[in-house]
Amino acid sequence: MCGRTACTLAPDEVSRACLYRNRTGRRRQPRWRDGDADKYKPSYNKSPQSQSPVLLSQRHFDKNAPADECVLASMRWGLVPAWFRENDPNKMQYSTSNCRSENMLSKKSYKGPMIKGQRCVILADGFYEWKRQDKEKQPFFIYFPQSETVTVEEIATAENILCGVGEIPAEWTGWKLLTIAGLFDCWTPPSGGEPLYTYSVITVNASPNLQSIHHRMPAILDGEEEVRKWLDFGEVKSVDAMKLLQSKDILTFHPVSSLVNNSRNNSSDCVQPMDLNSKKEPKPTAGSKMMMSWLKSSTPTKRKEPETNEKNEESTKKLCKSPGALKQWLQGANKAPKSSV
Repeated sequence: MCGRTACTLAPDEVSRACLYRNRTGRRRQPRWRDGDADKYKPSYNKSPQSQSPVLLSQRHFDKNAPADECVLASMRWGLVPAWFRENDPNKMQYSTSNCRSENMLSKKSYKGPMIKGQRCVILADGFYEWKRQDKEKQPFFIYFPQSETVTVEEIATAENILCGVGEIPAEWTGWKLLTIAGLFDCWTPPSGGEPLYTYSVITVNASPNLQSIHHRMPAILDGEEEVRKWLDFGEVKSVDAMKLLQSKDILTFHPVSSLVNNSRNNSSDCVQPMDLNSKKEPKPTAGSKMMMSWLKSSTPTKRKEPETNEKNEESTKKLCKSPGALKQWLQGANKAPKSSV
């Protein structure tokens, strides 16, 4: 299953991290759907019913859009079916935050969106999962392995794009976001009102290196081509798209503090690596130092502070002093993938 994620990039950074190539091979940077960039709030600890950045085909909103054009939207986690008849979406009696790939076509809530091609890609720094150990549960942060080599030329190119130099978007050299397969739906209150877009994370059996933590995992789309096929509902039919939903042994992870257990805790401490034996932070690696140089060249002033809870004053103070999730993580990250815990 997947019940908690993190996404700490600012809206403009999410857009640049989602660069894709259209059918002609030209790099494109997806824009945010009108108003949605403001709805999305970066967070170290996202739980169901929060807003997350989602990538999908522009044709879901504009039938005349090019078939290969993508757009970013902010959607609520936890699918509310279009046929739901209550006026309050919180009155749903069952959870739709996750959708098992094996049951999609046998469950009413998911069959319709799947057949209609309402496929999306949920974007996240990573997700959290809990391993049961005796009477306790140890949380882990799970994510794509990150590049350890960022060249000076790549940094310069990124800086030029930020300054408006050049017409073609530069390749993203920052944090590699997870691309998770999902389904979405659009629900409108029966009594009228603004449409609500919501999504469900598709899950599959856990990959070999994650089975010791949990038996399920989100369906990960690996690379531009898989993302393109999943989103191109006009060219790639549902039966073929479902073949992409496979267990992939491509993720790495590290243990984190139990602070993440409470969704009200929202600070960089949630993603900070910890040593299960010494409870101390690991020392920075060469790869983490390399990425630190990139982060120092980025534009932290454009970041939005993660969501805070008024009752959690201590976490709020930490957030105000925090240099950002990725920088904080990289100060202590161990890049070597872990195959056992």
